[in-house]
Amino acid sequence: MQMILTAMVGVMVLAMTVGCQSSDLHQGEGATMQPAASTQDDRQTQPVVPDDARQVQPLGEGEKAATAILRRPDGQEVDLAKLYAQKATVLIFYRGGWCPYCNAHLGQIAAAEPELLSMGYQVLAISPDRHEELAKTLDKQHLTYQLLSDSDVAFARAFGLVFRVDDPTLEKYQGYGIDLEQASGRTHHMLPVPAVYIVDTQGIIRFAHWDADYKKRLEPEALLKAAGEIRPASQPSREREEYK
Repeated sequence: MQMILTAMVGVMVLAMTVGCQSSDLHQGEGATMQPAASTQDDRQTQPVVPDDARQVQPLGEGEKAATAILRRPDGQEVDLAKLYAQKATVLIFYRGGWCPYCNAHLGQIAAAEPELLSMGYQVLAISPDRHEELAKTLDKQHLTYQLLSDSDVAFARAFGLVFRVDDPTLEKYQGYGIDLEQASGRTHHMLPVPAVYIVDTQGIIRFAHWDADYKKRLEPEALLKAAGEIRPASQPSREREEYK
């Protein structure tokens, strides 16, 4: 009986030792992770990312906008919650600087930016591109508004915009010379559905537009119309000049 008890105690001690080592290993791995974006919205933990862009379930008008810590082109962190509080915000979600449809849309937003600024808005554009890639887009597009890196797509996922790119599409992209892993610095193979939001200084979504077809984007005229109707409270109402 004594031999049996001694053996049982030995097994329990061994199990506890292995368990502690396993726990320490996982803690060590977590401590070395350096996410490019951290979200403060529970939707970040949604268990399933759809494999089809048509199945996303984005946040809509009247809902609280997700917040996050993202990175500027120089790698510095920026808190979206603080930016929301400063000015009403036009949020642009785009797929990346490798996407010609995104670049065309970013250029259209740039043309509309002066009028948006005059209305009291700031413009922020977010993509999965790692922060080093953002500077290339800024230079190529001659943009003056902020581009922010959400390379882990945590922020876009909190907005419900993210889908997983399937293997055939990945192969097709690679055939075009598009490397999603190189662009984001991650292996998640996820992209956001292109979207445009207007968020007020209380962090509430006042306007939302998205389309699962990445070739279809919100026209600048429609954005300016919505922005004019929502107009930040600090700005006096005036008839908007015709966008050209």
